[in-house]
Amino acid sequence: MSQIFENPLPGVPSVESPFFTQIFEAEGVDPEIRRIAHDLHHNGFAIIDFPDTEFDQLAERIKDDLRDQYKWDYWFDDGYNIGDGLRIQDAWKFNDDVKRIATNSHILHLLKKLFGRHAWPFQTLNFPVGTQQHMHTDAVHFSSAPERFMCGVWTAFEDIGEDAGPLLYYPGSHKWPIFTNEHIGICATHLERKPTQSVYESMWRALVDAHGIQPQTFRAKKGQALIWLANLLHGGTKQLDKTKTRWSQVTHYYFEDCAYYTPMWSDPFYGNIAFRELPNIVTGEITRNAYLGKQIPIERVGSAHVTRGLPADFDAELYFAANPDVRAAGVGAEEHYLAHGWREMRSLRP
Repeated sequence: MSQIFENPLPGVPSVESPFFTQIFEAEGVDPEIRRIAHDLHHNGFAIIDFPDTEFDQLAERIKDDLRDQYKWDYWFDDGYNIGDGLRIQDAWKFNDDVKRIATNSHILHLLKKLFGRHAWPFQTLNFPVGTQQHMHTDAVHFSSAPERFMCGVWTAFEDIGEDAGPLLYYPGSHKWPIFTNEHIGICATHLERKPTQSVYESMWRALVDAHGIQPQTFRAKKGQALIWLANLLHGGTKQLDKTKTRWSQVTHYYFEDCAYYTPMWSDPFYGNIAFRELPNIVTGEITRNAYLGKQIPIERVGSAHVTRGLPADFDAELYFAANPDVRAAGVGAEEHYLAHGWREMRSLRP
């Protein structure tokens, strides 16, 4: 009888573990799970057929329901030309079919097998056209501690050809280190506005050049889905024909018993961590940040070790206009900014 392998690194996703072979090439591992795990481990992505027998009907209902909610005039007049796209974030809150795709039990079971922890969906994005988005890694937007316990699943609602701006990715880039603010020399805490991924883009381009890595595109068939790992460089190619559609849904997943935060807005060793407290789409309840099974008191972590003054151009009325929830709470603009606003990277003006 073969001995059961006891993973000595439960804080590393199984598909990215140094013990990948022992975990996934053991006797009794389902061949399809082994195939998917192999693709993720070596390439950073894997292609599957979305596991719902009524997928075609779901896709068509979602398209019908969301079609009139997009700003099509913006797309044709400006968005296409400047490399932007159209999206609706978190349509799961009002569309049961979007939620059904995000909470698919087969996907959740598969992710549990691949990562070694229970997955929970926290965000949906629905697109009718190509994103035309610069290559990026999700790890600067959605990270975790332990790191890499995050993934995305992109699902095609129609056949997607070269002229519709297919998904682009760089195989193997997921194996690179996760580079954050301290690596590129940026202290987000002292910026007046939240940084965007643009501060990383020149670094990503330089990494691609240094490694000589070539991109691939995913010209999906309707019903195909692509799973990608947190640090995989990916984006959207330029859409060649703006009259084409590229209907799709992205669902982002975290995994249990982690801390969840945005590195792009954080300087952890300077006392500023932009924690995320997000709803589990399955239950609708907020998932608390945790460390080895213990809830993190995020209101106290790194709370007061950085001295901060008001910016020279601080204007209370503009701050209220940019942050109406602060005005509604009856808190003074200066008081809120000094106590919370700077750490939350609140905007100073609309």
